[in-house]
Amino acid sequence: MKKILHSIKLIEESCIGCTDCIKRCPTEAIRVRNGKAKINDEVCIDCGMCVRVCRSHAKKTVTDSLEMIKGFKFTVALPAPSLYAQFKKIRDVNLILTAVKKIGFDDVFEVSKAAEFVTAATRKIISEGNLKKPVISSACPAVIKLITMRFPSLIDNILPVISPMELAAIFVKKYLVKNKGLKYSDIGVFFISPCAAKRTNTINPLGIQKSAVDGVIGISDVYMAILDKATKIKQEDVEILTSSTSRGINWALIGGESSTLGVDNAISVDGMENVIEILENLENGQIHDVEFIEALACIGGCVGGPLTLENSFFAKNILKKTQRYTAMSEADRFRKFDFDIDESDYKFCKPIEEVNFLELDDDLSVALKKLQMMNDIYQKLPMIDCGSCGAPTCRALAEDVVRGSANIEDCIFMLRQQVKNLAKSMVELTSKMPQTIKGEEHNANSFEGE
Repeated sequence: MKKILHSIKLIEESCIGCTDCIKRCPTEAIRVRNGKAKINDEVCIDCGMCVRVCRSHAKKTVTDSLEMIKGFKFTVALPAPSLYAQFKKIRDVNLILTAVKKIGFDDVFEVSKAAEFVTAATRKIISEGNLKKPVISSACPAVIKLITMRFPSLIDNILPVISPMELAAIFVKKYLVKNKGLKYSDIGVFFISPCAAKRTNTINPLGIQKSAVDGVIGISDVYMAILDKATKIKQEDVEILTSSTSRGINWALIGGESSTLGVDNAISVDGMENVIEILENLENGQIHDVEFIEALACIGGCVGGPLTLENSFFAKNILKKTQRYTAMSEADRFRKFDFDIDESDYKFCKPIEEVNFLELDDDLSVALKKLQMMNDIYQKLPMIDCGSCGAPTCRALAEDVVRGSANIEDCIFMLRQQVKNLAKSMVELTSKMPQTIKGEEHNANSFEGE
């Protein structure tokens, strides 16, 4: 399997070896060995769950530095709409975008505007009636990676449309080449992101050959710089940079995408554990009469991303206020673009494939034998999934034993049984000691008594 550069990293010196992360990881990518957590890169989907639940802050997200923009002649920031939800007292998106531009960018383009185009494209594709129902949104890369690993039978349900982030990057580069005479190689496009999964997806994109995004910068990394600029900008210096309506901004919240599709039977689910439940129900044939599923890894939607600062429930309230302000804004407060986007820009150009991370061996016959061994070991284990062994479940421990990365005695129940068996064996051996040795023991005891 190809080595993947991930955006979730372990700070080993901070790890206390608790089992919080292994129990909450949706793909069982984490083990605790020798008192430290270990992340399996082949299984990690960068959802950020371990970052949220780690009590010792031993997991961190890795994104690109703002310094990267210095490597391009012309740079454009692509702020996610969840950025607007981080500013409690600023309702004017133009002010926020002007501040973003002033931290070092030459221009700014809203991802929420691209979201409006994705909505239109999705509406058109669904109306054609050629997609497998229910259609699953392709906006969240962590959810799509989850499907490729745990629910491969649902891959054909994934909407074959690129994310608003990618569409925004494609449009910006085409626009600047056509209208500003710039070369593609001169343009650096950077997504201001609420989550680390977006960065991983630009390095190893799904559904496309190569990402048009040149870097992903965390909201939390630039928030203070943006706020500082925003507090110093005079009203007359605010630029007209927003082009998105409140509908596009709504994509930052759970239900924001599905609410604008005009589909009668759509459901929205947030939080990885809730997403897994819905996908399990769908795979088992328990979901009927649903046309569209909007599934987002973070609670509340992108406003709850691990790279945001504001509590997702407060952020939702802030964003609703911003949406109302945007909806009431005058027409001259919006930037006009001549959008040059065609069907080939927003559709997937390569299939999404299953990731078989459960292969026990390249040789099928050997793999089947190992699978039987794994099942046999699992039957011996207590099946209570306590996590004390450092694996999330008893089945995961059985797999680790077969792979040679763990011992069955790592299970405290199995170890206790081994100790009992050993103690019993020692008692039995003592009773079978030769008479000569027993006599020597009696003499030694008598001697000590004297």
